Amino acid sequence: MKRRKFIKQTAAGVALASFGGFTFQSCETKQKHITILHTNDTHSQIEPFDESHHRYANKGGVARRAVLVEQVRKENPNTLLLDAGDIFQGTPYFNYFGGEIELKLMSMLKYDLATLGNHDFDNSIDGFYKQLPNANFDFVSANYDFKNTVLDTHVKPYKIFYKDGIKIGVFGLGIELDGLVNKRMYKETKYLNPVEIAQDITKELKNQENCDLIICLSHLGYNYKDPDKISDLKLAATTKNIDLIIGGHTHTFLPKPTLVKNLNNENILVNQVGAYGLNLGRVDFYFDENNNKTTSEKTIIL
Repeated sequence: MKRRKFIKQTAAGVALASFGGFTFQSCETKQKHITILHTNDTHSQIEPFDESHHRYANKGGVARRAVLVEQVRKENPNTLLLDAGDIFQGTPYFNYFGGEIELKLMSMLKYDLATLGNHDFDNSIDGFYKQLPNANFDFVSANYDFKNTVLDTHVKPYKIFYKDGIKIGVFGLGIELDGLVNKRMYKETKYLNPVEIAQDITKELKNQENCDLIICLSHLGYNYKDPDKISDLKLAATTKNIDLIIGGHTHTFLPKPTLVKNLNNENILVNQVGAYGLNLGRVDFYFDENNNKTTSEKTIIL
């Protein structure tokens, strides 16, 4: 199926969000303030690491994240909480409950949106589908064609949010499953070229949906030695219209987002906050009266 046709079919009925290009934070009056909080590769790490852990003693845990998220929301009600995939697999919670606990807790934290990582297929695509009723938020993936699978129509390519009059478009991209996941786990899911899909979908979000802010939830990985392997850095450099790429898969801890020049020589933010729920990413966008953007970024250590 041609990618434009695929996007148009799967995007039908999706509504809600937007942003624009950005500079850096300024002290304008009458600014609109949007906060993006994000996680990736939490891998069923519900509780903090044990005090005897060699590296992460007493760190992490959903309860700490919940406190921080609530604090930020009180500071700025115009906040989105997003996840870049690999929610499942890593502790006995997943082995026993198959993802139920993870999605219920994310719902309690009021996540707004997530994408799928390769480990989210570890109980098969049917196992993932079985857990969807436990998620009070949606999943997006633009380059996985789920036609002829149980996820067809349940996972959209993007979702749109409105915050304080700002329209925010968020779309998802996943890593190639072949070689990472047994085919019987993802069945007839088809992987589509993420760069081509991103070019098409961001054009739609920018020019047709008139989004002010465009965010990519990516489970492609931050960077690779192989120059031909698609990564977040390569995606940013070979596309346009994306303002922020929230990454996953490579468990890369970035103390601050990386700036990459896109095809239009504009700055794109790429961020990833490690793994296991140890960190919470935060990016603040500020808009003036003409919806011109500035940004401020930091990572919160749990």
